[in-house]
Amino acid sequence: MPAGRLPKWLRCVASVFGLTLALAGGQSAAASGSPTLRSIVLVHGAFADGSSWSPVIYRLQAMGYHVTAVQNPLTSLADDVSATEKVLRRQSGDVLLVGHSWGGAVITQAGNAANVKGLVYLSALAPDSGESVADLLQRLGAPMAGFTPDTDGLIWLDDAETFHRIMAADLPPAKARALASVQQPIAAAGFADKVRNAAWHDKPSWYLRTTRDQALPPRVQQAIAQHIGARTVSIASSHMSLLSHPDQVARLIDRAAREAAR
Repeated sequence: MPAGRLPKWLRCVASVFGLTLALAGGQSAAASGSPTLRSIVLVHGAFADGSSWSPVIYRLQAMGYHVTAVQNPLTSLADDVSATEKVLRRQSGDVLLVGHSWGGAVITQAGNAANVKGLVYLSALAPDSGESVADLLQRLGAPMAGFTPDTDGLIWLDDAETFHRIMAADLPPAKARALASVQQPIAAAGFADKVRNAAWHDKPSWYLRTTRDQALPPRVQQAIAQHIGARTVSIASSHMSLLSHPDQVARLIDRAAREAAR
């Protein structure tokens, strides 16, 4: 009902409590009942697991979203896509699919699922159709270097100092040490696995560019975001923005959910 048609007593209440009403108007669409995607699926990257999303999950749940974090095996692109597709099939209604780092390659393929209405990339890789992560980085002049697989073909970040410097320089050293201790290695062969059909050709996308990133150079992130036509936000963060800047990450996901629902 337009403000001018409100009953006189209600206009008085609105005048007295205007600040409260303004604050309520700033809440997320999920909490306010506005049209939105209610289900969000989060896909982690290399050297991490689903628990790395915890600070973001708490915030999205407080906004009223139903949130699920995939536990990627990180054994191949196909295996990670399969794990994500299984989670997508369990969702009710439309879904916003979010990928961090390597998880971007995963959502680029898994995002073809019919219930996925939008893709959010956080400092993420987004290969084109018929392209692998290794192909993508070679095309952008940033070939993979410095990572040597062990005898089982797995890549690790060997020590806490390296993890802190490359992945999470804006987190306290003690937190980085804990993350390094629970890291999930990734199979080197996965970087050569090719995306069959890049979902970003058909689905709207958003990209969070982290300007203090030592894992994926900001210029490469910018090139990826431009290539896929993503709506882009930049923040001064390390690669692990989901841990060091969870408020900003959650706000972007909330924004994407509202915009994808329109």
